[in-house]
Amino acid sequence: MAPKQRIIFDTDPGVDDMMAMLLALASSPEDLELAMLSVTYGNVGLKSCLKNVVAMFHVLDKEMEWRKSQGRPLGFEALRTYKPIVAIGPEHALEEEILMEDGFHGSDGLHGVHETHPHLNPADTWKALFQDGVAGAAEDPSFYSYFKPSKLPAHKEMLRILKEEPADTITICAVGPMTNVALAAAEDPETFLRVKELVVMGGALEVPGNVTPVAEFNTYADAIATARVFALTSAAPASTMPVVPEKIAKLGPYPESLGKKLRLSLFPLDITTPHLLNRGFFFDTITPHVQAGSPLAAWVNTMMSGVFRKIEGSYGDETEPGLSLHDPVTIWYMLTHDHPGWKTVAGAPEDIRVETSGQWTHGMHIIDRRGRKRAELAAEEVLGDDFGWLSARRGNRVYRFAESPGFDKFAPVLMQQLFGKI
Repeated sequence: MAPKQRIIFDTDPGVDDMMAMLLALASSPEDLELAMLSVTYGNVGLKSCLKNVVAMFHVLDKEMEWRKSQGRPLGFEALRTYKPIVAIGPEHALEEEILMEDGFHGSDGLHGVHETHPHLNPADTWKALFQDGVAGAAEDPSFYSYFKPSKLPAHKEMLRILKEEPADTITICAVGPMTNVALAAAEDPETFLRVKELVVMGGALEVPGNVTPVAEFNTYADAIATARVFALTSAAPASTMPVVPEKIAKLGPYPESLGKKLRLSLFPLDITTPHLLNRGFFFDTITPHVQAGSPLAAWVNTMMSGVFRKIEGSYGDETEPGLSLHDPVTIWYMLTHDHPGWKTVAGAPEDIRVETSGQWTHGMHIIDRRGRKRAELAAEEVLGDDFGWLSARRGNRVYRFAESPGFDKFAPVLMQQLFGKI
């Protein structure tokens, strides 16, 4: 039996983030433990992202009550076994004080689900869990039992977990702007490098970007954070560190000598986009559960209906609309980590770098397409290779995933895991 995956999920919920979190919580506790939900800005502002996480636990509490009253299998074993920490990070990127928002998932990040389903919204007293000096409820609502709120910044909670748990036992899945991850790496790189693996949903290599012609949103929203984290995959991190603006110079460089290199697995748009949850299949699957009275099904149905309307409005109706399961793919990878269907480009790490200062290419993921031979020895340098693209020591080393167990297999797995059979 494969060892249990223990993860910190760094997220900016978002519909596909929400589906990823639900999949994690619906998993077998022998397969996956969600140790922490690290909340960042991105799809919407930070406060809205946090509300979406808290609301998810509230809805799941209602779903557990409903399933029990109906004599149905409860499912969501990981939800009922573990109690993840929930912590929040800063409201904007390292460099920018202006909030970067995706906007695709509506003003609340979930296509208006809080407005259309007010009976599934948690009372605002939950805010006291994360803020000092805010009045809370006299008695804790039942859904509080599913998570542990933290008033510490998310990156400090990351470091605490990595320091207290054995090295190489915690994986971080980062599916939003990488500000929280970069802050943890900057504050204590040696502790951060106790992470088993960093799984990143971000970037676009062989396909167009989704926010500019060359950039994917998560990277674009905090390119400096992404570049700083990528640098930890190098034997010489200074060789790919971004130029740091004066206002964030306090982050500083990494030490010249670190105990290990970061193992970074990248899931760019190239691989995540083809994993679709199509409209016809979704409605065929969800409708019986909605009709039966499932609170979770009603909630998810509203979000996904909004997604399909947005896609039709943006891209027309020539093809059936489908949600690309960008973020859930990272959880599927964690659950099926050793499946031979997961394959990286050429089976080896690549030197992938992030553009942080280009006028038109900000957030672009760059690889060397010249086909030149890399030096074989660490001490060997290639004449004229000032930026280390051909060096055996300089440059990043990122594992870019290109194949999964099946683009068309994931959506049925996801829906059955969440809702089972009616």
